[in-house]
Order: sequence, then structure tokens, then C-alpha cells
Amino acid sequence: MYGLVDCNNFFASCERVFNPALRSFPVVVLSNNDGCVIARSEEAKRLGIPMGEPAFKIKPLLDSKQVVAFSSNYSLYGDMSHRVMSILSTFVEDIEIYSIDEAFLHFKGFEHYDLHAYGQEIVRTTTKGTGIPVSMGIAPTKTLAKVASKFAKKYPRYKQVCIIDSEEKREKALKLFDVGDVWGVGRRLVKTLNYHGVNTAYDLTQKSESWVRSKMTVTGVRTWKELQGTPCIEMETVTQKQTICTSRSFGEMITSFDTLMEAVANFTAACARKLREQRCFAKVILIFIYTNRHRKDLMQYSQHRVLTLPFATNDTAELITYARMALESIYREGYQYKKAGVIVSDITSEQLVIRDLFDPRDTEKQQRLFAVVDEINRKNGSNRIQLAVQGSNHSWKLKREFISHNYTTNLNEIIEVNVS
Repeated sequence: MYGLVDCNNFFASCERVFNPALRSFPVVVLSNNDGCVIARSEEAKRLGIPMGEPAFKIKPLLDSKQVVAFSSNYSLYGDMSHRVMSILSTFVEDIEIYSIDEAFLHFKGFEHYDLHAYGQEIVRTTTKGTGIPVSMGIAPTKTLAKVASKFAKKYPRYKQVCIIDSEEKREKALKLFDVGDVWGVGRRLVKTLNYHGVNTAYDLTQKSESWVRSKMTVTGVRTWKELQGTPCIEMETVTQKQTICTSRSFGEMITSFDTLMEAVANFTAACARKLREQRCFAKVILIFIYTNRHRKDLMQYSQHRVLTLPFATNDTAELITYARMALESIYREGYQYKKAGVIVSDITSEQLVIRDLFDPRDTEKQQRLFAVVDEINRKNGSNRIQLAVQGSNHSWKLKREFISHNYTTNLNEIIEVNVS
């Protein structure tokens, strides 16, 4: 059996953990540069605020204080996610972190457990330990666990845990589940399936394997079998990323190379830090830049450059050196740049890296140096120690008018309690 634990309205819930007064208020979280709504509390959903709604359209609600808005605070959300996953990992041996707010649990060896009661214990402990409300679906396959988790979240009578452990429950759930909400069924496929009379997940299971293969390829067949209760999607417990990307839209458009380089240097430093966190090295770096494609009144330009490094590395200084080389080759004067990004790839575990006999670098010294730098930054806030090229002005940073504190990752922003 598999369990899918899903954090309810995760971003909004993170903001509420440290501001309990908001638990009955409509809360929304905005995207980068406070552009549009990317998360909503249940109260905000009931007001009819749709996902993706531009922030300016809900400004009257914000001004009247009917709705509370927050800028995206990914440092806070990432740390809260880590806390949730740490608690979940104490309940099972195999856990797959599927996204920042979802994780699959494999209940191998739990044949004699009351999984419904165990699921409720997991939900209760996680919610109590983090303040984040979670729900859980349990089923014989990962796809069915996804289905069950939707019911657990939607219907209060399940008390946050829904289990599909019989053929009767499986059929009943699939007949009530829209095919467009099935894990692995994309938006483009929905129109085709609806055209052929497939409106629910149950309708899909009634089609033949050959029909599913012709309309949905091999991936669709796997989903079809999973909906029938046959496990086809294995747990992926390896967390090493194959590529790492850091990119941002700028709060203000950039014209100068130096300012653009400052932003790219910071993005590169973030990629290097992530490489070190998962004890990996990268040998390929890609830099991309582009203008605001929505501003038809401005000249448009977009370009990228890929460089293969002579040696695999996670050294911030080395990666920034190559990032500068790439940026210099694609930067053009006279354009107003809206976004830039850095992608590192060809990632290898440090244990598998083959050292070059002619490598002039003292890699062990580099690793010790950045281990100290990372620890200092972790304790005292990001970029407390940084390279000069990363700058200090940061005029390119995101617009975040409604940002909350980093309550769990910055000692200067922890909650203060006044006792009178």
C-alpha cells in the first residue's frame, strides 16, 4: 500500500503558523514580483478568488482588509517543508518527496497494521509538530493514493484520511473522480478523452489496453493499470537532482551589464550552494536572459549560452567565472532585460567524480572553505558572506511588498513574545 500526504493550502498555511490571528481570514500568496495569486486559503476560495488571478484585480479586497496577501517567501516555505518531511520519514522506511508539499509513503511490511488508524496518527503528529494541516490518501497504487488524498482533503467526514482498500471503494471513488484530475492526465488529453465519452476515472478503466495505448501512449497504459489497482509506478527515493535552475524576473527592468551580472552571479551562487547541499558537482552551465515579451512597445531579445567546464565543480567562484564568460557572449546593449537564469547540469555525486591527474586546483581546500561559508550563512542569513561580484545594492531583486519574516531561518526575524 502507498500513502500520499498532501499539505493543505501549503503556502497560506505556512503564513498562518506564525500568525494565528489569520486562521479565520482569507489569505492569498502572490507569485514573484507580486504578480498573481498562486495559493489561497479555503476562505479565499469561498470568496471566488481564482488561482492565477492578477494581484491588481483583488486590490480592492486588500485595501479593505477583507483579504490578507503575502509575497512568496520560499525560504520559509522550504524550511517548513523540510520539517514536514522529517516527521513523515519517522513513520516509514521509504519516502518519496514528490513536491514541496507532497510526499509518497510506502507501507511495505505494514500488512498487519490498521492503516487507517496509522494514517490518522501520521496526520495528527505532522499537524501538531509543524502547525501545517495535512491530509492523506492510502491505496494499493500511487495513482489511487492521489485519488484518495483528494477525497480526504475535500470531505470532512474522512477526518483527513481516506483509504481505498477494497474493490467496492475503488469503483465508487473512480466514478466520482473527474478524468481531468487523474495524476498523469494532462489538459490536452482531457478534450480527447471527453470526446470519446471518457469523463470519469472509472470510464477510463473500462477502455481496453490497446485503446488506451493508442490515445495515451505507454504512459497512459501505466496510469490505466494503476487505476485498476496494479502498481506500475515505483517509489523514487533518490533525491539527487539531474539539473538545478535558479532564475528570477526582476523587480525593475535592467539595461546595464554590471547590474545584470550581479543578478547572474547571485543565481550562480545559489546553484553552487544547492550542489554542495546534495554533495554533487556539475560540468555544464547554461545562462539565459530575455526582455519583457509582454511589452510590445520595447525591442525584444532573448538568448542563452551553454558552456561545458573543463572540470566538474561546485565551487561558487569557478562557476561565476564561467557564468560571466557566458553572459558576456550573449549580452547586447540597448535592451531592457526582464529575466535571467542559471542552469547547471551533467550533475555527478562527489563520490563518483573521477579526479583529473592534471587538475591544478586544490579541491579539498575549496570544499573546506565553502563548508565554513555555507555554515556561517546558514546560521546568520543567506549571503552574509559572498563574493564581491554578487554586489550589495540588489536593485534587481523581486518586488515583494507583502513579504513575511523568515521566522525559522533567520535569528533576527524570530518571533518576539512581549510579556506585560
